Amino acid sequence: MLRKACLLPLALLTFFIAIAQEKVDQQMISKIREQALNKSKVMDIALHLTDLNGNRLANSPGYKRAAAYAVDFLKSIGIDNASQEAWGEFGKGWELEKAYFAMTAPYYKPILAYPKTWTAGTKGLKHAEVLVVDMKDSLSLLNYKGKLKNKVILPDMSYAYNQSFKADAVRYSEEDLQKMAAASAPGGGRQQRDTAQMRRMREQMQRNMAPQRLLTILKNMAKEEGAIAILSSSTRNHDGTIFAQGGGTYKATDPDNFLDMVLGVEDYNTLLRISKSGVNVGVDADVKTTFYKDDLNGYNVIAEIPGTDPVLKDEVVMIGAHLDSWQTGTGATDNASGSSVMLEVMRILKSLNVQPRRTIRIGLWSAEEQGLLGSRAYVAKTFGGNATNPKTSAYDKFSSYFNIDNGTGKVRGIYLQGNEACKDIFASWLEPFKDLGATTVTISNTGGTDHQSFDGVGLPGFQFIQDEIEYDTRTHHSNMDVYDHLIESDLKQIAAIVCSFAYHAAQRDEKLPRKK
Repeated sequence: MLRKACLLPLALLTFFIAIAQEKVDQQMISKIREQALNKSKVMDIALHLTDLNGNRLANSPGYKRAAAYAVDFLKSIGIDNASQEAWGEFGKGWELEKAYFAMTAPYYKPILAYPKTWTAGTKGLKHAEVLVVDMKDSLSLLNYKGKLKNKVILPDMSYAYNQSFKADAVRYSEEDLQKMAAASAPGGGRQQRDTAQMRRMREQMQRNMAPQRLLTILKNMAKEEGAIAILSSSTRNHDGTIFAQGGGTYKATDPDNFLDMVLGVEDYNTLLRISKSGVNVGVDADVKTTFYKDDLNGYNVIAEIPGTDPVLKDEVVMIGAHLDSWQTGTGATDNASGSSVMLEVMRILKSLNVQPRRTIRIGLWSAEEQGLLGSRAYVAKTFGGNATNPKTSAYDKFSSYFNIDNGTGKVRGIYLQGNEACKDIFASWLEPFKDLGATTVTISNTGGTDHQSFDGVGLPGFQFIQDEIEYDTRTHHSNMDVYDHLIESDLKQIAAIVCSFAYHAAQRDEKLPRKK
């Protein structure tokens, strides 16, 4: 017992010695905190990206407006090299211009419905009957051959409504953070995955399920026979929150996808119950969508504050977030929050007249929602580094990339992505923000966003640990992803920490170490 008691102070002493070895500019941190916490512009930036802009679906007019705003903002704070960089062909743009849906018989009921992206419209107001389709198997679908014309199709897939007994919004507890900090190195056992990665795994599983294959067959039949639309839902769509994403492919040569409208489970089940009772259900549908093919390229927003050190100025520290969103809301937490923070970080650095030793570069990425397309293309072109793409000269001069894309929740720490060598460095950089709740450094990997484009080719790319808040339960890809769901104090805290990390990475004598 006595020996163990002596070991504890020794371990703490070793920790603080390691911390002391990493230079931390407390004076600059104080200035950054003053700008970020007391003179913030982050909510004004977020307002421009959301309410004043609309959704930012990749290659849509809304995305192009947002990218133009970001460039103009960066130039307004003195970063003249800000520009939109084409990264290659993405595909068609798409915009929803009108969406009306209502039950008209046996009585009138307005219904909230969101068309999925890249789906066609109705070509004017249509009066139709609802046709319930048995989704048991592909043989069952054959019974509806020749019966789909002018119908709105309702797959016989009831969704149970479950009352919510848990809070929508949550923050990490101290116990949660301690578990993250105690995680073992990748490869040393099962790794904790963050919710973003889990979401993508669930979505992939759903895409591979048999019901999805049956729906594809049904949509093809419906389009061929002249049906008006198909209705969709899921158990997540309740209490006025509707999660709606892609409705099909978007390449220039792809045909327009059949109209697929997402309803809340309460309305979906209402239509289904009435129809199955033997009463005819009438509906009105009027949906207008527009496809854009004049410019098929995808564009990232890139800008930088040039380095000043004669030896280090060509080395690069990057910060970034994805600028695109889905269509149902205005993409406030996914990911105007991250993009606003990164623009605010650049504003803070310029307002303090920081002359970084290394270049500090911002990247706001497009088409993250379709598979990290913008950031992957940028990394491939700028740095190379995979089996089919040799490393460029910029690869060895790259220091680090820091990303924000897990909602509006404040930073609680950072994922190392298995990069043990950065552990003590990041711990020292977080220490001045302990009073703001940021303490945890975990060896664990996290997925689902643009830092993977860098990490995947061996470059140091990191995502911060953020409080979940209501990301999964309420805002992620839903109509509730709007400005009101942003937490101002959390975004200010994030900006302060990201700015400090970018500054210290730019000022170090050495680049951040890479994984072995």
